[in-house]
Amino acid sequence: MQTAAIASMAAGAPAPGAQDGASPFGDLLKTAVSGVDQLQQQAANAVTGMLEGSGADIHEAMIATQKADMAFELTLAVRNKAVAAYQQVMGMQF
Repeated sequence: MQTAAIASMAAGAPAPGAQDGASPFGDLLKTAVSGVDQLQQQAANAVTGMLEGSGADIHEAMIATQKADMAFELTLAVRNKAVAAYQQVMGMQF
């Protein structure tokens, strides 16, 4: 889903739902962070359901937790790369 949006942005097409003058990269980041947040909430709900015994088993809770963890780690890696690129650009002399 998001890879199609990234590919269309690379081709120069505006992001889906992007308005004129809006930042497609910013919209993509907002969507990605929103997706990570949603995975975190699903993991929390699965763990809570498992602990309360309301139908969620340990396998579902662990899978949801691992999905959320991997999404967060990816988001953190992208942030670290963006910060490193920004610091590298700021260190350039013109």
